[in-house]
Amino acid sequence: MQQRGVTVWFTGLSGAGKTTISQGVEKELRSLGYQLEVLDGDIVRQNLTKGLGFSKEDRDENIRRIGFVSHLLTRNGVIVLVSAIAPYREIREEVRHRIGDFVQVYVNAPLEVCEERDVKGLYKKARAGEIKNFTGIDDPYEAPLNPDIECSTKDESEAESIAKVLQYLKDKGYITQV
Repeated sequence: MQQRGVTVWFTGLSGAGKTTISQGVEKELRSLGYQLEVLDGDIVRQNLTKGLGFSKEDRDENIRRIGFVSHLLTRNGVIVLVSAIAPYREIREEVRHRIGDFVQVYVNAPLEVCEERDVKGLYKKARAGEIKNFTGIDDPYEAPLNPDIECSTKDESEAESIAKVLQYLKDKGYITQV
């Protein structure tokens, strides 16, 4: 199958639904025969960016590295699904500019909803002071001003969010079927 490479970057707070939606998109695209790679922020931190902390500089470097890998794959015709908080606008825009074929998906859920979904207990630990520089608690999350797609996971079903992403990719010519 001839396909056009693109990076689809899912950004949002921890617990917003980035991984869930990206996994749904992955499942649909794989079933249609598309070549793709998934870069999940948690897995990348365990491997590619293991030595980085959570200072602004380290977070920016983490996103730069993910962006570099995404760029290599995208330019070689692979669809790349990135699920990473990427809390700062400036570095997201830097990565978008470098990659070119880039779709930003803002997975939007209010902080209180993310805290309710907190299966790992990270927000609870951050509120108790056990985790420092936690995005949304004592470190900022700069929401995208003009995302290509916004999925409001408080109000939309998982299926609706997945369908929205797939339809956008089809409308922009990255995929031919949904």
